[in-house]
This record gives sequence, structure tokens and C-alpha cells, in this order.
Amino acid sequence: MDLIIIPTFQEARAITGLVERILDIPELDTFHVLVVDDASPDGTGAVVREHPSYGDRVQLLERGGKDGLGAAYRAGFVWAEQHGYDVVVQMDADGSHPPESVFALVDALVGADVAIGSRYVPGGRTVDWSWHRRLISRIGNAYVRLMLGLPVRDCTAGFRAYRPGVLAAIAADGTEASGYSFQVETTWRASELGMRIVEVPITFVEREEGASKMTTSIAFEALWRVSAWRFLARPPGVGDTPRHLDEQIPT
Repeated sequence: MDLIIIPTFQEARAITGLVERILDIPELDTFHVLVVDDASPDGTGAVVREHPSYGDRVQLLERGGKDGLGAAYRAGFVWAEQHGYDVVVQMDADGSHPPESVFALVDALVGADVAIGSRYVPGGRTVDWSWHRRLISRIGNAYVRLMLGLPVRDCTAGFRAYRPGVLAAIAADGTEASGYSFQVETTWRASELGMRIVEVPITFVEREEGASKMTTSIAFEALWRVSAWRFLARPPGVGDTPRHLDEQIPT
């Protein structure tokens, strides 16, 4: 079985439509959906529990309160491992990541350990973003690549697929970031471990429902963490000699 993890906070208006889109895609009939909800006051968890497929293809992991994107994904990754899932996909709840592209990400894992849905490779694009948001995103990704030496165009992308065994090495234990810098941290860890990372072009669409979770404090966390990581010899938990994933993790 394979799993799509969707972290939520205040996504009651968006989550049902996204889950329906996923379940309606024939190529994803082996996938289950795990919603990781941080005690949303708007009743997101209750909306998920009311879904007709709840308890079957749709599952809910409820947490005690809002604790950041990174913490939500860590909890979801541990849950996936405990329940024996194989391929794991992560995506946002707001509809910005097209579920129709999940299969392309998974297909790319034939030759990779991590597949990233990228806005910034040929064929990728953003829709309904203002020019200054595009500029900030581009500059941010360029800064990350420069500081950490990452061979990835879209280091901050939150739409990803991992082949079996990968998360045990890079994300389930020992990551530090709580905000959107979690995406950068997992990319950095994967690169330092010698994992094969491939970027798959996607169309990123600005959310239509709810409000963005990006705040000044989240942006500041990303800035200072990347700057601090720059001066570390390697990510926490990564050994002295990066090796290819196949030499480290049985699959």
C-alpha cells in the first residue's frame, strides 16, 4: 500500500474537495490518504471523519495543537512506517499541488529515491502568483542552493514522493525545522546522504479556499536555519562519508 500525507490546520473548506480529487484518480487506487490535523478550531478533523471513505482509504491523525508543518510531517511519517506503507507522498491541503501529478512523482521513483514536484524546472510553472511572490520564491530558492550547495531548483517545494526506506534515513528522526524550512532540511539531508533526487515539473496553483499559513516568523525561521546550516559540516545525523541509499537501507 502507498500513502499520501496531508497536514492540515484550518482547512475544513478545502480538505473534502482535495480528498475527492485523489480518490477519483484511477491510477491512485492503491493509495490511502492520511490527514494530519493540528486540532483545527474550524473542525477540519470532524470533516475528515464524516467522509464516506473514512476508516478505509481515508485516515485521520489528530494532534493536540498547532505545532508546525515539520512536526506534522514527522508524525505522519512515523505513522506511515508503523502501518507498513511503501511509497509515501506529501502534499499541501489547499489544492496548490495537483493530485493528478502524484502518479508522475511516483513513476519518477523508478530512477530516484526522492521525487520533487517542481515549479522551477522546464515545464513547471505557477498560476495566479503576484510578481513579487514569484521574485521572493526565486530568490529564496537561489539563496538555499548557494548556501547549502543543493543541486535542486525547487528546494522549498512541499509536493514530494519518497521510495520505501527513505524516510527512515532523512525525516522520521532527528530533523529540527518546524516551519517551511522543513522542506529545505529534508532536501539537504537527502543530498548529503547521496540519495538520488529528481524534479518533476508541476503547475502550482494559488489556493482558492482559506488563508495562507506563511507568516513572518516562519520566513524568519527558514532564513536563520539555512544560514546556520551553512556553517555545519553536515546535517545532524548524517555520517562522515555520504553513500548511495542502496548501500544503507534495504528495500
